[in-house]
Amino acid sequence: MKTNKLYIIALSILTLGSCQKDFLDSEPITKGTEQNFYRTKADAARAIVGCYDGLQTVWAAGIALPVAAEIMSDNAFGGTGNSDGFGYQMIDEFDKQRSPADVTVFGSNWSAYYRAVYRCNVLLSKISQINWEGDEAARKVTESEARFLRAYLYFDMVRLWGNIPLLTTPSAENVPQSNADEVYKQIAEDLKFAADNLPETPYTAEWAKTNGGRITKWAAEALIGRVFLYYTGYYGKTDLAGVITKAQAVAYLENAITKSGHGLLTDYTTLWPAASVEKYAGEDNKETVFAIKYTYTSNYNGNTDGNHWMVMTGMREQASYPYGNGWGGATVNPKLWNTFSNTDTRRNASIISIADEGINFSNKPKQREYTGYYNKKYSPMINKDGTSMVELYTTSGNFMISQYQDYVSIRYSDVLLMAAELGSANAQEYFNQVRQRAYGNNYSEIAATKDNILKERRLEFVGEGLRYWDLLRLGVNTAAAAIAETVTLENGGVATPKTISATKIIETKGLQQIPTDQINLSNNVLKQNQGW
Repeated sequence: MKTNKLYIIALSILTLGSCQKDFLDSEPITKGTEQNFYRTKADAARAIVGCYDGLQTVWAAGIALPVAAEIMSDNAFGGTGNSDGFGYQMIDEFDKQRSPADVTVFGSNWSAYYRAVYRCNVLLSKISQINWEGDEAARKVTESEARFLRAYLYFDMVRLWGNIPLLTTPSAENVPQSNADEVYKQIAEDLKFAADNLPETPYTAEWAKTNGGRITKWAAEALIGRVFLYYTGYYGKTDLAGVITKAQAVAYLENAITKSGHGLLTDYTTLWPAASVEKYAGEDNKETVFAIKYTYTSNYNGNTDGNHWMVMTGMREQASYPYGNGWGGATVNPKLWNTFSNTDTRRNASIISIADEGINFSNKPKQREYTGYYNKKYSPMINKDGTSMVELYTTSGNFMISQYQDYVSIRYSDVLLMAAELGSANAQEYFNQVRQRAYGNNYSEIAATKDNILKERRLEFVGEGLRYWDLLRLGVNTAAAAIAETVTLENGGVATPKTISATKIIETKGLQQIPTDQINLSNNVLKQNQGW
């Protein structure tokens, strides 16, 4: 088999940088080789930091999946600057002709994902040679964390691109794409191992002070539920790749609900900095089951720590307290705003409404696909005097690289709604909890049917990158019908028609294009997805 380093840059796992806050703070490893490293428990602890670091860099360049997923759904349009290229419109409309030269729009992401997988594979391949000093529990935790991270990375990739190369050893071989069933089988096995071997340590605020960001048993159980729902829905299966049954998926979720110590915050708005400002509950609060952690050491000298993607969803080159400058990507669809009831507290916590908040937005000439609505959950922020808000910026205040708000990937409300959807005996109770928090005194009970749960998921997770996958797992045709739209938006202040065709979504099966440079580097071993 021909060897060609196209999927990954075979950097040593030993050249790692610090990436995460709390327990993951660590000095870079700059000395050592595979021959003299991976020997001690301390080596293993530093190596797993590198695996976490790999995850937090996958969206440092290219297009972040939470942003892309909002754009691909019926929640948002491509947006960005009126003089920018049309790559975001191509993603939004699933139409290569919108930007024919944009053949590597996800190219940086592809490379970063496989670099991150490589780090996990290296550590997993060295597990047996490490001297664990008889501490079998430490070995299981380290292996579980690495396998969870690998599963998380592959789940992102297989949803975005479909059939992908599956590498489970630290290899750079030019291998063909695996069938999605094989990828999901590996994901399921990795997550099952993590869920079965991580300790049952319940969440407490004190625990979170030193362990914020650490993968837990509860995160693994929750991700099993998410993967199960997507795989069985999109591929029309009854179980998760022959590894996890529906009953087992429900049991994992129930375990996370009853034993994890996680729970809903009383006030939904306090989950998000820009929605609550002084009332913000903070990172690693009890509702956060798993988050991708970011720190504040980004610069233009190769340090890719920090949330590099959040600036994309901010208002286009204009700030208005507490919202800071951004690039105007993923402009929110007015239909989404109108879907909310006026009594739903999640609407104003999730979406910036230019008109309703009295913002004097004067930058329409620079904004493409202006709708009057932006993502509030992941908005850059400023102080009243216009300076960068230090809680979410570096002191340099460079809004382009200074964001470090965590991406909350799994919230406890998601665990409740997944368990309800999968048929928990407590489905109505779990469903009610989420809605009671949202409506407060205006709450009234409705039945926890699948249709109602999915409608509730859309409102609960606005701007969090979940809606598209929820639609796609209902079937490509169903998703296409929900997303397709002909609308008039403002490009540079000028009314401009826009069409999202159901036909294009069906033709591509809802998948994005494989980066063409990777296909070329593989000598066409990689095959492009249908419709691209």
